[in-house]
Amino acid sequence: MVTIRVFGQTLLPCVEEPEMQCDIAGPLSVRALLESQSETLGGLLTFLHKGELMVTVNQKVSTLDSQVNDGDVVTLTHQFNPEYEGAMWHNP
Repeated sequence: MVTIRVFGQTLLPCVEEPEMQCDIAGPLSVRALLESQSETLGGLLTFLHKGELMVTVNQKVSTLDSQVNDGDVVTLTHQFNPEYEGAMWHNP
């Protein structure tokens, strides 16, 4: 089970609940996880495709290609500079 937490005034109106849990069969990327949950996270997919999501996995700055495993916590916030995918500006 993976926990997805959504923060920020831009993203919260796009989801029904700010925290949700979903089962996964095995390791997959953050991008694949979000796309597989399109029925509950559909409003966030626009930001995903624009590259405007800042992602952390288990409180570590990550990208959309980072691997997610059972028990992980994925946190999503909106970033204003879509030039940087994930939060690469934290880790040059």
